[in-house]
Amino acid sequence: MSSNRSPMEGMFIAVTGPSGSGKTSICKALLETFPHLRFSVSLTTRQPRPAETDGKDYHFFTVDEFTRRVRAGEFIETASVHDHLYGTLRAPVDEALAAGRDVLLNIDTQGSRSVKALFPDCARVFILPPSWKVLEERLRARAQDGEEVIARRLANARGEVARLPEYDFAVVNDLLE
Repeated sequence: MSSNRSPMEGMFIAVTGPSGSGKTSICKALLETFPHLRFSVSLTTRQPRPAETDGKDYHFFTVDEFTRRVRAGEFIETASVHDHLYGTLRAPVDEALAAGRDVLLNIDTQGSRSVKALFPDCARVFILPPSWKVLEERLRARAQDGEEVIARRLANARGEVARLPEYDFAVVNDLLE
């Protein structure tokens, strides 16, 4: 990749895919394998899931606080996904990049497009499930969403997968190893 960045600046790796594709599991494995990566912890207005920790998995904020930060220009990207707001804070990303660290993002297709526009050298990876059936099974196995939410996530997944040609890499997540 060509770049206007200095040799000491890091780069972005944006991991994207439908809910249930395994983005979070893949990001965790990448962070364990490549300790130089810095994970950008996103902000969200949704409620934490049972195994999630504030500040580690996400920063959980009210809609009012999130909106205040948007108005203050604190984000490099924001998106509305499944009726919740998500975003990537500018300051920690800028600090990591300036220190020469590569930054790993776990974001949706909206955020990925925004990051690519700001950072054209961003490597974008789209995670695919092995099949639509497997995706639905994974969403149901989470046991955290009702039928309406699962149906919406599956419908949204079709639109997300349609954006696959925009990505640098596609990975089918059938075996994490």
